[in-house]
Formats: sequence, C-alpha cells, structure tokens
Amino acid sequence: MTAKVPRNFRLLEELEKGEKGLGAEACSYGLEDSEDLLMSNWNGTILGPPHSVHENRIYSVKMHCGDKYPDVPPTIQFVSQINLPCVNPRNGMVDPNQLPCLAQWKRENTMETVLIELRR
Repeated sequence: MTAKVPRNFRLLEELEKGEKGLGAEACSYGLEDSEDLLMSNWNGTILGPPHSVHENRIYSVKMHCGDKYPDVPPTIQFVSQINLPCVNPRNGMVDPNQLPCLAQWKRENTMETVLIELRR
C-alpha cells in the first residue's frame, strides 16, 4: 500500500508548479488569494489552442478545491464566456460528467490535468 500525500502538501506542490511556470506552457494557475491558508480557491488561465476557433484567446477559470481534494475533483467555472459542450452557458460551470478527467477522477490528477483537458 502506498502512502497518501496529505491535501495541503499536494496543493503546495501544485502551487509551486503553477507559480514557477513548470507546467504546460498554454495553461497557468495559482491561488486566488495568497492569504487563503486552506488553499481552496484558485484562478486558472487557458490559451486557446492553435488552429481552432479559440486560437489567440485567453480564457479565465475559477477552481475550487474542497476539503476532500485530491480524492474528489475540484469544481471549475469559466469566468470568460466560452462555448464548449461541457460548460453550462448560463453560469460557466463545467459539468463534471461531460469532462472525462473529472468524470473518471483519479487522485493522481491535478488542476493542471483539468486545464489541459479543457484546452483540447
């Protein structure tokens, strides 16, 4: 049996990766408020993929990691208006049943995993 990394350690790893830009070059993310000791609320940015209707566009999302993260996926809401099958056009919420990485969430997945999949 492998040891489970505690939530805060996991989020600190993700914060460091996001702040240092060590992840995917077309996605970035970080804490919404640096004073958020629970590290629950995050902002993310996705650059539209080349050769698509989203090319050269920048999309902003809000991500919330509840107290059961990373065992339970974060909730994702687009701040920018976007037309994607997995996004509710009225409120920008991503339907977890419509996005495979959320529907089949694994503890190893990260917020970056979600941002990359949304970009596809």
